[in-house]
Amino acid sequence: MRAFGFLSFGHYGPVPGSRVRTAGDMLRQTIELAEGADEIGVNGAYVRVHHFARQAASPIPLLTAMAARTKRIEVGTGVIDMRYENPLYLAEEAATLDLISDGRLALGVSRGSPETALRGYEAFGYTGSADPRGADIARDKFELFLQAIDGDTLVESDPQMAPPGRLAIEPQSPTLRDHVWWGAGSRDSAEQVGRQGLNLMSSTLLTEATGEPLHVLQRDQIDRFRAAYKAAGHTGAPRVSVSRSVFPIVSEQDELYFGLRGRDGQDQVGVIDGMRSTFGKTYADTPDKLIDQLLADEAVMAADTLMLTIPNQLGPEYNLHVMQAFAEHVAPALGWKPNTEGPVEGYAIQQ
Repeated sequence: MRAFGFLSFGHYGPVPGSRVRTAGDMLRQTIELAEGADEIGVNGAYVRVHHFARQAASPIPLLTAMAARTKRIEVGTGVIDMRYENPLYLAEEAATLDLISDGRLALGVSRGSPETALRGYEAFGYTGSADPRGADIARDKFELFLQAIDGDTLVESDPQMAPPGRLAIEPQSPTLRDHVWWGAGSRDSAEQVGRQGLNLMSSTLLTEATGEPLHVLQRDQIDRFRAAYKAAGHTGAPRVSVSRSVFPIVSEQDELYFGLRGRDGQDQVGVIDGMRSTFGKTYADTPDKLIDQLLADEAVMAADTLMLTIPNQLGPEYNLHVMQAFAEHVAPALGWKPNTEGPVEGYAIQQ
């Protein structure tokens, strides 16, 4: 592990005890979190994307504001659901944000998590899927998105407005492809990411249940990704991230919120999107014990970036306290380097 960031689901609503009552609260507080995390030295600020729910939904304006108010921290998504996207418009927006942020974008995309709406992407105008989960639409759109950011010419010019020929989208960012991540929910999908030469974003669950712990399944996922990346002839140092819920207990408030539940935490097996899946546990303990537990987490140590899923409903002050405690008492022992030491780099693929 070289870096860590926070991952916010962006929940809001009039829930007892929540400090995030409205969408405006959520948006402003997420920007505040990014600013505070940047000052601590945290490497990344990432947001989940969901539709038809009281959560973050349209990430590009939010990420742009976060980038404008920070200096070093990476801003990104975990993940954008491609079923709901216009791939060419997303390519234009992503290139614009990559340029504005001086390459601090980490654009996580995938087929997306299950949504509250049944085939909600069809209400956005994207119909024709033969897959009840819309995976075919997501993959087709993603391929077009990659063509667009690679500068491929996609349409014929209007001879009354431009010289004859074909046109690519504008703007183009020369670093954008290096900043694209695919959110893989299985080991097989991770291999596809490697073949495409992209970055791998894993999650707090895998849509597999073999009886092995999540971190062992994810380590195999990461190894398969890197092997496929190498076999496809790609060279370089692709990024890999995993997500965990981690809470250093350094105060009575931490103990009250997470002590009992976290210390007894175990991986869980359940059904999501019709598939038996393995869900990660919550890590909550004193810093010395957390260090031992995370050093033993094979996936955390194999990845370059750890995303800390945060309870954003508790507000920026408490969540910045969690990040500060992790930065001071846990992360250095795992290999962390603060954002003041430059952009995060993945581990080079051995040829």
